[in-house]
Amino acid sequence: MAELSKASAGRTDGKREPEPRSVRVVILALMIAMLLAMLDNMIVGTAMPTIVGDLGGMEHLSWVVTAYTLTTAVSTPIWGKLGDLYGRKGVFLTAIVVFLIGSVLSGMAQDMSQLIGFRAVQGLGAGGLMVGVMAIIGDLVPPRERGKYQGMMAGVMAIAMIGGPLVGGAITDHLGWRWSFYINLPLGAVALAMVTVVLHLPMKERSKANIDYLGAALLTVGITSIVLVTTWGGTEYAWGSAVIMELIALGVAALVGFLFVERKAPEPIIPLHIFRNGNFTLMSFIGFMAGFVMFGGVLFLPLFQQSVQGASATNSGLLLLPMLLAMMIVSLIAGRVTTSTGRYKIFPIAGSALMVTGLFLLAQMDTGTSRLTSGIYMAVLGAGMGFLMQITMLVAQNSVEMKDMGVASSATTLFRTLGSSFGVAIMGALFTGRVQDEMAAHGGGAATAKSAQLDAASLAKLPHELSEAYKFAVASGTHIAFLVGGSVAVLALVASLFVKEVPLRGAGPAVTADGQPPADDVTAAASGTPAASDASDTAAASGASGAKKSQTV
Repeated sequence: MAELSKASAGRTDGKREPEPRSVRVVILALMIAMLLAMLDNMIVGTAMPTIVGDLGGMEHLSWVVTAYTLTTAVSTPIWGKLGDLYGRKGVFLTAIVVFLIGSVLSGMAQDMSQLIGFRAVQGLGAGGLMVGVMAIIGDLVPPRERGKYQGMMAGVMAIAMIGGPLVGGAITDHLGWRWSFYINLPLGAVALAMVTVVLHLPMKERSKANIDYLGAALLTVGITSIVLVTTWGGTEYAWGSAVIMELIALGVAALVGFLFVERKAPEPIIPLHIFRNGNFTLMSFIGFMAGFVMFGGVLFLPLFQQSVQGASATNSGLLLLPMLLAMMIVSLIAGRVTTSTGRYKIFPIAGSALMVTGLFLLAQMDTGTSRLTSGIYMAVLGAGMGFLMQITMLVAQNSVEMKDMGVASSATTLFRTLGSSFGVAIMGALFTGRVQDEMAAHGGGAATAKSAQLDAASLAKLPHELSEAYKFAVASGTHIAFLVGGSVAVLALVASLFVKEVPLRGAGPAVTADGQPPADDVTAAASGTPAASDASDTAAASGASGAKKSQTV
């Protein structure tokens, strides 16, 4: 920190000094932590058949994923608020430790009930990993400079989605399924050590405000109800069943109560005033839609390629390579352009438009579509998501004061998570209904009565006529799913048109002509608020605030 301050003071040409090495080391540690959260589900998913064979409890299999997803979603806003109140470093390290404890316990589970409970513990830690990474980067790097890291984050996502199934399969085959959890320990230890040694944020005075326990409880009930509705609806229970209706009523009541409590709480879990900023609200909405589309696509694209195009399930992660590679490259380019020009409004618009185009192209796939053609369609969708995935977080963080960085990051992450839950549920229900209807029309209704997704072994047992009918049914199911996804993406496109291009903090010179930080920067740093929080602030003040945040390492 001192070295960076001296370096900045030595410049008299108004140019920013090169990024200190310590910042890059911290970013590397944060990317490892992000990889932990993203890689886990991919690895564990591959090991699930072996786990069921060892522990039994096939009827509770879905809860291994649901417990993790549920606690991750519920804990995300709470981790974000705790970071704002008590300091990000300690809260982030705690999240890593909780995640690693959950990993060890999951690896030691002796039956399915224990595994579900320990996966819930693991999910609690995972909720703090993602929001912690985003909030710490928001503290360290001014928005104008943050774009250069977008490609790195997209790369981590691509590595997790492509490498996860491959690594999970190799670990399960050679080391046993328990190591699919233990593998988190070395990665987590590296991240823990690097963050502990290298990350030096300004000391934060411990808040004397009471934690909003009532708000946290109501939000937990509301999110739990939503996730259970999207998980159970159409699978465990019919959409019109009493259980689903009761969960919907409970969720709505809890969220209404949460809004009422947050209006009066001294330190609300999610301060409602952040939604008064138009850009923040729009980015939350667009993030929800991007999550809806992305995870729906990740679910159905490999299924189409395996069932209709005959691709191998072993390399299922590689099937998504066109989409993920396009997403990574476009995200990198968008980040660089944002850093060099400070402009970003075009990216949500272009991303939403490409997302709509890609989804409607994917909806045209049928049993005769080649892998090359489907790969091109996937690349179009990936390019759209590349424009959106990190820009939504960047603009959301730029729209709030520094004291709300944690809750802004957690709220944006939560909306994306909820979007993915709704996307998988709605697109999955439509896909299942269409596949079962088509199979019933061709006399093969019994084959898909329990599940619309047949594995390779089940598909091989079908007569040739029914096998061909199933391929047609899957193509028809993905058609309706992607049509709905494209329609939802249109809403994101409309919302992106209303985004205002507020200058990014960090857009001005880092120092004044005499080599000293501008006076506004000192004020901002002392008060904990950004030097520029809206379009009326000067570029010089924006740059000063960004430079000061970079000096915290």
